[in-house]
Amino acid sequence: MPVLPDVLAPGLDIVFCGTGAGAWSARVGAYYAKPGNKFWPTLHAVGLTPHVLAPLAYREVLRYGIGLTDVAKEHIGQDDAIDLSRVDAAALHEKIARCAPRRIAFTSKRAASLALGRPTARIPYGETGDRIGPAIVHVMTSPSGAAGSYWSLGPWQDLAAARAADRSPRVEVAPFDR
Repeated sequence: MPVLPDVLAPGLDIVFCGTGAGAWSARVGAYYAKPGNKFWPTLHAVGLTPHVLAPLAYREVLRYGIGLTDVAKEHIGQDDAIDLSRVDAAALHEKIARCAPRRIAFTSKRAASLALGRPTARIPYGETGDRIGPAIVHVMTSPSGAAGSYWSLGPWQDLAAARAADRSPRVEVAPFDR
């Protein structure tokens, strides 16, 4: 049984993917729920949501073209204590291929490492050049309070800018004739 249910739908703009539920999130039954986690305030700060969502209202992200999942749906606890037998990268790839979001954003290098099968040292923050199914891969700095020394708003702002560009209408320009 997954600790937290997937929040997915076809054609989303972005799916955020964590490693697995933290102990606090599992206890209250909501994504990124621990006080001090920057996830929900950051979504608003970079313009991905019109207001700060409460963690218990996590299903509302669908209204804003956003989905949520984890690479280890049965894991509870810190990223560095993950039981690798609970990681199911193939299931994640299948879900992403099926719902076909434009972008997938991992909320830590550890989550990206587990999903992409590469060491964290070889994974950059921001857009990586990888794809999972049709989704362009991004790696965010972790919003967890435990990862505060690595925090940077930059990758989050870049993701929001990429989404805005995705949503911008394309203007056809006629060739210039002399």
